[in-house]
Amino acid sequence: MIDRTELWIVIICLGIGSFALRFAFTGLVGDRELPDWLMRHLRYTAVGILPAIIAPAVLWPAATGGNYDLPRICAAIVTLALGLIWKNVVGAILGGIATLYTLQYLLS
Repeated sequence: MIDRTELWIVIICLGIGSFALRFAFTGLVGDRELPDWLMRHLRYTAVGILPAIIAPAVLWPAATGGNYDLPRICAAIVTLALGLIWKNVVGAILGGIATLYTLQYLLS
């Protein structure tokens, strides 16, 4: 178990670090024009972050103890396919949810 003082030190340090990272962009650079090369790279931040968040939940789901789960893999593939075909985020997500729950029901 972590000591209460040590826990608060970690929380405060993480808060300061998080604030410093955000302040670097909003406080120090907020009123200046960013270079074109940086803006071009920042455009792809969400595209890079979203798969990094989703991939572990699909490949090593905590719900199954980190074991491979066919319904989750199939739902991810259907969601990706629907997103590419329809170009509609909400439709792709709903299709993925329907696939996940349908396969979980059928395979259990």
